[in-house]
Amino acid sequence: MSVNRMKEVAGITIPDSKIATEATELLLEHGTEFIYNHSLRVFLFSSLNAKRGNKTHDSELLYVASVFHDLGLVSHYSSPDLRFEVDGANAARDFLKGHGIAQDKLQLVWDTIALHTTIGIAEHKENEVALMYSGVGLDVMGEGYENLSTEHREEIIKAFPRNDFKKKIIPAFFSGFEHKTETTFGNIKADVCAFMIPNFERKNFCDCILHSPWSE
Repeated sequence: MSVNRMKEVAGITIPDSKIATEATELLLEHGTEFIYNHSLRVFLFSSLNAKRGNKTHDSELLYVASVFHDLGLVSHYSSPDLRFEVDGANAARDFLKGHGIAQDKLQLVWDTIALHTTIGIAEHKENEVALMYSGVGLDVMGEGYENLSTEHREEIIKAFPRNDFKKKIIPAFFSGFEHKTETTFGNIKADVCAFMIPNFERKNFCDCILHSPWSE
């Protein structure tokens, strides 16, 4: 895998502690160049949003969360029956446990990853959770694009290229949960299934109510 490993981009220092470095190595070992570049952009966008909003946060934990946030899509970390966000969150928690990280920080990283696609909740959680949610939203859907300077945008894209991201990200998502499409019930990844699978039938919340075992 040919990727850029930078110390600083757009005025943001990329953590290089033992934990951060080992997390990066796992991403390089089990991920793809596409996921690597996306994950690093997410960290940088999240960090720039923190700087713009004067949001205090743990940069190392935010970095680890960014590195692991899509690793639930790859076969090494993918479970047969859990949401890919939960798979990534579990992997990050297990990794950090091995470094003796405190329980509250384990939970913070778990929440940051598990909730990164949860619209309407993640942005109201702790700063790390809200920041990575914003970084993902900026890279994937362009949310907050107007707040990103041309200089920073060009520097980040040069370091970690998008490489036809718009066309590749939906199939990349789908490849991570096509074997367990039922895990997309009630979340935005059901839209990915509908896009990729002809005549995909979503599980419907109202049907669940009306067809429950209750008699009345």
